[in-house]
Amino acid sequence: MMEPIDEIVFGDNQFFGINHMSAERAQQQAERFRDLSAITRVYQHALEAGIRAVLLNTNERAAAICEWFRSHASELPPIAWYPSIPYPHKYADSIAEKGMLSTLRDVILQGKGASGALGMLTKGGLSVLTRDEVRAMQLLIDIEMRTFQGLDVKVIFLQNIITDLMLGLGAVNLLGEYCEYVRRNYRVLPGLLTQNLPLAHALLTEAGIEEVVICTSFNKIGYLMSPDVESYTETAQHNDPARYQIMAMSTLASGAIPAREAYEFINEQNVQSVVFGASSERNIRETVSLIDLVKGRATFAKPVAATAERGWVFASDSQ
Repeated sequence: MMEPIDEIVFGDNQFFGINHMSAERAQQQAERFRDLSAITRVYQHALEAGIRAVLLNTNERAAAICEWFRSHASELPPIAWYPSIPYPHKYADSIAEKGMLSTLRDVILQGKGASGALGMLTKGGLSVLTRDEVRAMQLLIDIEMRTFQGLDVKVIFLQNIITDLMLGLGAVNLLGEYCEYVRRNYRVLPGLLTQNLPLAHALLTEAGIEEVVICTSFNKIGYLMSPDVESYTETAQHNDPARYQIMAMSTLASGAIPAREAYEFINEQNVQSVVFGASSERNIRETVSLIDLVKGRATFAKPVAATAERGWVFASDSQ
């Protein structure tokens, strides 16, 4: 049985100028949260509202955010972390500016001593020379997860730009390798972000890749959902959460759906979790008050039993 995930998870898009509906709104948010203290103030509002789980993309601000949480750990309640890796824009910008080899060198050496970097190069050397996709993937996971050292990680998500590419190519074996590596080396649940829940669920089921958290766009108007709302609701309705736990994202469709209306729909679905981002104390508290997934679980879902105590270690520490 899978360990149950948190019902409410606090996301981070609002901090980094990500709004798929309005470029102007995105720019305003990016300016507002240019200072780290503005970001941490919102996290404090989320914790005060009872949220105990955080999804964070490994963008250029993630290291500073994680360091703040580590340095204030004695003042904060226990928090479960849901990293989302890799952050593609970070690598795309660097590759465009410096080239592939310089980018690879920078990400391997960043924040590592000589011995640590040598260990990663030894592990990843074959991938660089032979383009072994699995070893390259493992190296990238280890590089990205350095940011979260010392934090209580519960799920490691693979970004949807990678997941959906692999699904489109039919390369489900690579997703399986990802899931197995996360379980074995970090001892946490593997997660996949996707904008096509029905396809992801079908291909994972067919390949026998189970005990995975699927985080997917899920809202009543079909925003960032492929192919349509009906196939999503049907997939969720027939899903067994002992095999796949579903986390709904983009529930407000970037503000196109009023919060109460949005969560009246979500609360009726067989989903186990919601991840949302908000930038004000009022909006955070309102959203928390509106999310109640009990109805959907009672109607469709089987009970999910807790498993043994969770733990994770860096791959470099366990070799």
